[in-house]
Amino acid sequence: MLEVLKKQVCDANLELVKHGLVVLTWGNASGIDRAENLVVIKPSGVPYDGMRPEHMVVVDMDGNKVEGRFNPSVDTPAHLALYRAWPEIGGVVHTHSHYATCWAQACRPIPCFGTTHADFAYGDVPVTIPLSEQEIADRKAES
Repeated sequence: MLEVLKKQVCDANLELVKHGLVVLTWGNASGIDRAENLVVIKPSGVPYDGMRPEHMVVVDMDGNKVEGRFNPSVDTPAHLALYRAWPEIGGVVHTHSHYATCWAQACRPIPCFGTTHADFAYGDVPVTIPLSEQEIADRKAES
């Protein structure tokens, strides 16, 4: 099922490693087959070393596993929300690159430093807001 998309998603995930955009198993790429309304995503906690297309997980738009021997990424709900919000996108990439993670932990927007940035975003890029104590407690309870 969705063998071509599985290969594309696996290749995209391996490119993240190649370019230093992920740490350990954090971060992932996914792709959607809009005709089937199914998403292929990296499995949760599976190391990139030795990862192959058959390791990818297929989920429906409600996050239910349709195919795969592993569990889908814990980031699957975020990927699905993006696919629902923007029907024109065909893939989502979520990374934990060293510098982006440091910047995000500082809770500071990324200022526009030059024309390359300005080509893609107007003004500062918001990063995140601090988690509330309740959000932190909920996350700990999920782990």
